[in-house]
Amino acid sequence: YFINGILARARYGDADKMNFEQPLTNLVWITSLLSIALTYVVSYLMIPELKGDTTLWWKLATVISCGTLAGALIPEFVKVFTSTGSRHVREIVKASEEGGSSLNILSGFIAGNFSAYWLGFAILLLMSIAYWMSTMGLASLMMAPAVFALGLVAFGFLGMGPVTIAVDSYGPVTDNAQSVYELSTIEQLPGIESEIESQFGFRPQFEKAKDNLEENDGAGNTFKATSKPVLIGTAVVGATTMIFSIIVALTDGLSPDRVGYLSILHAPFFFGLIAGGAMIYWFTGASSQAVSTGAYRAVEFIKRNIKLEGTTKASVSDSKKVVEICTQYAQRGMFNIFIAVFFGTLAFAFMEEFFFIGYLIAIAIFGLFQAIFMANAGGAWDNAKKIVETEMKAKGTELHAATVVGDTVGDPFKDTSSVAMNPTIKFTTLFGLLAVELAVSLRNQGQSALTHALAVVFLLISMTFVYRSFYAMRIEK
Repeated sequence: YFINGILARARYGDADKMNFEQPLTNLVWITSLLSIALTYVVSYLMIPELKGDTTLWWKLATVISCGTLAGALIPEFVKVFTSTGSRHVREIVKASEEGGSSLNILSGFIAGNFSAYWLGFAILLLMSIAYWMSTMGLASLMMAPAVFALGLVAFGFLGMGPVTIAVDSYGPVTDNAQSVYELSTIEQLPGIESEIESQFGFRPQFEKAKDNLEENDGAGNTFKATSKPVLIGTAVVGATTMIFSIIVALTDGLSPDRVGYLSILHAPFFFGLIAGGAMIYWFTGASSQAVSTGAYRAVEFIKRNIKLEGTTKASVSDSKKVVEICTQYAQRGMFNIFIAVFFGTLAFAFMEEFFFIGYLIAIAIFGLFQAIFMANAGGAWDNAKKIVETEMKAKGTELHAATVVGDTVGDPFKDTSSVAMNPTIKFTTLFGLLAVELAVSLRNQGQSALTHALAVVFLLISMTFVYRSFYAMRIEK
């Protein structure tokens, strides 16, 4: 932080214009490089040799560094698709000029899909390096060294968590700073320029202030987008290690006759893969439905109770009511989703243990790519609107209206469905570990009929709330 502060002041202290993204990028890379250097130093000091092997310290440090490097590389890939300088974002703007909101939406989907490809291969490359390192002598220390290596990647990945959260927090701060400025209506106060000059010693430049706030908000949007794939990546890599612990327990220490069940030739395992994919897509729809209904009810209230023409602000009581409506539907949606996920996890854990492993694998993989797609598509739509507002000065035009539509679609993509994948994957894996152990314990006691009966009951409860997540949240008159 202090190193980055010195660099930022040296470069931008007297500059008339600032690249707001650069100091945030520097912060991530400085943290990553320092972490990698310390990883090698500490590894050398703590484990200079293991069972006579004097090379394992740097091999293990390299594996951890793959995770640390992922925390810095992934944001760079995300910026390719979401930054205001991104060609994908500018493609959205260009498409909107002639195609309106239709091509705006389509171009955002394209950006999200392309981002999932490149980020997926970036994660694959770093995990492959970790796997390759695990083949260089780790087998003499443990069984399944490849999975141990993936656990170390998750450790390195999580080490970048604090700086990822720090740059992610920058986004809401810049967003609210812009909102506070607009709501203050300071430009309309009579004699405000002279008053500021007399009290603070400078003449305010309101147009420049608005431009800086808009550009800063664009940087905030970008780094809000960069954090989501990093955090979802930690969930998936961590879940991989947890799933392996379940596999070890269920296969009696990886005995050959039990490991054979982890194959698509074992039908329940394959069925679990299908169930996991289905759950992720339902989750996406249910979380978006809560946003859709809440937004409809909020707009409905505003149109009926707040005069939009000729007014600059609403009453406090009306504003509170809008917040109350949004909160109410968010909580209703959250309740339906949680109960469905909770009992769904119980149902699949009690159904068949290898079915459940397939389910967990699918939740992690489908959830990873769905979250990356939605987060980056939403970020691209958001910054496309920002370009129209700041660079093109086209507020109030049809082009601006088209990008506002894209941004409105992008908000539940990037701020609701995608980010919620992270706790969903972690909860399902951790809770599922306990649930499947309980189910296996009951089966070993000769209670197979009971576990299957409970699985049916839990599944019916889960499906009831899946049903409610749409039909109880519908927009009805």
